[in-house]
Amino acid sequence: MTDTEDMGDTGDIFNRFSPISLVSLVSLVSPSPLLLLSPPDSRSRIMRLFVILLSLLLLFGWNQAAIAQPQTPKFTPEEIQKWDNLAKSAFAATSKGDFAKAEQYWTEIIERFPDNAAIWSNRGNSRVSQNKLPQALADFNKAIELAPDVADPYLNRGTALEGLGRWEEAIADYNHVLEVNPNDAMAYNNRGTAKAGLGRWEEAIADYQKAMAIAPNLVIARGNYALVLYENGKIDQAIREMKNIVRKYPNFADTRAALTAALWVNGQKGEAESNWVAAYGLDPRYKDINWVKNIRRWPPSMVAALDKFLKLQ
Repeated sequence: MTDTEDMGDTGDIFNRFSPISLVSLVSLVSPSPLLLLSPPDSRSRIMRLFVILLSLLLLFGWNQAAIAQPQTPKFTPEEIQKWDNLAKSAFAATSKGDFAKAEQYWTEIIERFPDNAAIWSNRGNSRVSQNKLPQALADFNKAIELAPDVADPYLNRGTALEGLGRWEEAIADYNHVLEVNPNDAMAYNNRGTAKAGLGRWEEAIADYQKAMAIAPNLVIARGNYALVLYENGKIDQAIREMKNIVRKYPNFADTRAALTAALWVNGQKGEAESNWVAAYGLDPRYKDINWVKNIRRWPPSMVAALDKFLKLQ
């Protein structure tokens, strides 16, 4: 299901889990190179917006037992529409990269529906995108407390744990997702990223390959795969992969910038500069080497290569 498809019964939008990949490429501010890098034309294929199959009664109290609830509040159609519209506004703000506004919307909804796990998880996503990692982690923990059998909050919590450098804990969350769904390409991609954070490059490559086998058009996995190939000394293969990605996804700034760096240190300066014009035009943050190193978190050799290009060395 995509973000534009009908969500079914009134109010189902409250139970959408919005993975971090909701944000556009231009709005990439995640502390990890994992979910945010989906190009706009593939975002709907990556987004996994859960529609929890619950009655309207349980919709507003996810963690309650499915028994008669004489104290359950009643909602008029107007009230339901109000909160549904607010949730839609939160998703719209996220898609525009206005994460602070999205967080504000989710907070308002949480105050009214504190027992809905999806809302907590969605606010956590908006906080990850603002690098408010401890707060995001608390939101994901709450979502998991309310809905321990749903995989998406674990996937999302892993991104916060990665940003905090808690690699092994992130891997444990991704392992849990894969236990629930062994064909979750994004979980393989994210686990590869966490393993890369530990310098376990061969294991990261294997996870990226698995992600690509499951979802051949998951460009972030392909991009991460190329980066780690470069780090692992497979320079020519990495450059070939980068060129293939840029050919298919010309607006994918991350690989454009990586290809710039790789070509520059390889002596292909004219081609490097041509790719840089496109990369910088798509996302000027790649000119900030500290952002590339600490927020985007490229592998060390790729950071060094881009630094040489930026310093014209």
